[in-house]
Amino acid sequence: MKRLLGICLSLFLGLSPLARAQEKKLLKLVATTPLPNFSGDFDHLAVDLKSKRVFLTAEDHKTVEVFDLEGKRLHSITGFGQPHAVLFLPDVNKLIVTDGDDFGMVELVSGEDYKILSTIKLPPGVDGAVFNPVNQYYYVESGSDDEGVKTHVLNIIDTKTFKLVGEIALPGNHSEAMAIDQAGKKLYVNLTGTDEVGVVDLETKKVIARWPVPEAQTANALVLDEPNHRVLIATRKPPKLIVFNTDTGKSVVSVPCAPLHDDMWFDSASKRIYVTGSEVTSVFVQNDADHYTHVGDVPTGFRAKTSILVPELNRLYIAVSGKGKPTAKLALQVYDIQP
Repeated sequence: MKRLLGICLSLFLGLSPLARAQEKKLLKLVATTPLPNFSGDFDHLAVDLKSKRVFLTAEDHKTVEVFDLEGKRLHSITGFGQPHAVLFLPDVNKLIVTDGDDFGMVELVSGEDYKILSTIKLPPGVDGAVFNPVNQYYYVESGSDDEGVKTHVLNIIDTKTFKLVGEIALPGNHSEAMAIDQAGKKLYVNLTGTDEVGVVDLETKKVIARWPVPEAQTANALVLDEPNHRVLIATRKPPKLIVFNTDTGKSVVSVPCAPLHDDMWFDSASKRIYVTGSEVTSVFVQNDADHYTHVGDVPTGFRAKTSILVPELNRLYIAVSGKGKPTAKLALQVYDIQP
C-alpha cells in the first residue's frame, strides 16, 4: 500500500506544465474561425473596441482581415504587398499598415469603406512598428536580411498629418519588437542583428544604451514593465523569457518558454505574462520584479505565434498559421482569460 501511495504521489508531483495548465484552465477557447483559403504566416493584430473589430495582417495572402470581437470574419482589405504591423486610430477611424514586400511603405486606410487613402514610400524591409501616444508618432522599422549591414532605421511617421518627419539609426541589420515608456521619451527595442536590447532617447533620436542578450539569439517579443523597472524579452534560440533591470541593463531572470513565438503580453492587473508560440502559449506569473513562475503551457496550434491581449475584454486573440505545414488548419482563435 505504501508503495502504491508513493507511486500516486510521484505521478501527481510529476504532472507536466501542460496538464497543470489544463487543470487550471488558464485560457478558455470560446471561438475558432477557420481560414481555409489562406497560407503562410500572419504577423500582427489590432483592435477597435468602439466598433467592435479585430484586424489581422496576412503576409502571404497580402490582405488585412477584419473580424468582429467574437471572431466572425467581416471583410478582407486588399491592395498590399506584404502587410506586417497594423495600427488603428480610433479618433479618426483609420488604419496605418506597414507594408514590406520588395519595397517599403506604409498605407493609410479608411476604417469606414476600407479603401487605401494615402501611401508613404520608405526604405525596403519595412516590418514592425510601435506607436507613441504622447507625440502621436509611429516608429516603423526598415531592416535588411543581408549580413554585414551595420545600421538600419526607424522611420518616424506623424499620424496626425500622415507625413514622414524623420528617422532614427539603429545598430545592426534588423530589429523586432519595441516598447515606449509612459512619458513617451524612451524606446526599448530588440536589436536582433546584434543580439542586444537597445534603449533610444526619442528626443535626441540617439541610442543611449545597448544591453547584450545573455546566451541567446533572435530576440523577438518585448514588453515593458515600467513600474518595476523591468523589460521582458523572449528569444527563439533557445526559447527563453529573459528579464532585464532597466536601471542596470543586467538580466535578472532567464527561463524557458514557448518556441517560435512572435508576441508576448504582460497583464499588469493579474501579473500574468503570455508568450504565444508554435503549438503552445506559455503562461507565467510575476511574483515580484525578479521572480516569475511558469504556471503552464496552453495548447494552441501550429505557428500560433501572432496574438493580441485585450484587457478590457479579458481576452486573448491568437492567429494560427500554416507556413511550412500543408496540413495545418489556419484560423483565428478567441480565448477568454480565466481567473
